[in-house]
Amino acid sequence: MQGREHLAACGVPAAALEAEVLLRHALGVDRAQLYARWPQPVDEGAWARYLALLEQRAAGKPVAYLVGEREFFGIPLYVDHRVLVPRPETEWLVEVALLHTREVDSPVYVDVGTGSGAVAVALAVQRPDATVYATDVSSEALAVAEANAHRHRVSARLRLREGDALVPLQEEGVRAHVVVSNPPYVPPHARAELPPEVLAEPEVAVFAPGPRGVELHERIADQAREVLHEGGLLALEVAAKWDQAMQVAAYLEAAGYRAVRVVQDLAGLDRVVVGLWR
Repeated sequence: MQGREHLAACGVPAAALEAEVLLRHALGVDRAQLYARWPQPVDEGAWARYLALLEQRAAGKPVAYLVGEREFFGIPLYVDHRVLVPRPETEWLVEVALLHTREVDSPVYVDVGTGSGAVAVALAVQRPDATVYATDVSSEALAVAEANAHRHRVSARLRLREGDALVPLQEEGVRAHVVVSNPPYVPPHARAELPPEVLAEPEVAVFAPGPRGVELHERIADQAREVLHEGGLLALEVAAKWDQAMQVAAYLEAAGYRAVRVVQDLAGLDRVVVGLWR
């Protein structure tokens, strides 16, 4: 209760849940074990660890960084300060990719800006016959993605490439059935709108390289035309504000993609823009 009240007073939205997660981490137990031992006192060492975690969370450090992992599409992933924290809404990229390739044997997927490898690893786990390419400009992020690939035993089918967007794959002549990406899409002018925990994440993964927030989406769409097979799917996550879905959809149509549509998340917000190449 003390932890929950402290985090709530510091403006943490999910204070009760996060306080519990941090307590479990400090004790080294899962949820069932926590409640089984609830009447027992907490030893001094674990309590000191818990208080230290609470202070770091209250100061704006993401809870995923504090515990070192985050679940995504049903699998646990290593995360730390080198990568963006995977979020539930990004799971829609995995959903649309799997749906598009449900009748494709040995599909080839590309994840642009892979970060922790969340989308790429999830696709490789879900489709044991798939080959997945994942790119990122950050060598530090790719190290985290590699660790997650090893963790889930998909390293042999997950090919990590350092470089800008799809450039490394264009140079290799890679052809894919699906290209997905969750590019940085927060416009620089919106910095003041972000909570401290988001500002603690890598800037290159959060802030778009342009004032509209969709400049990287457009560059990926242009490059994907050289990578996608005919009828291949491009899926781009967008912010649920700043009219990004409309801007990206219009750009895809102008760039020659067909069947362009916007996929909404469970909250009814525009989340992913998809289009087929020719």
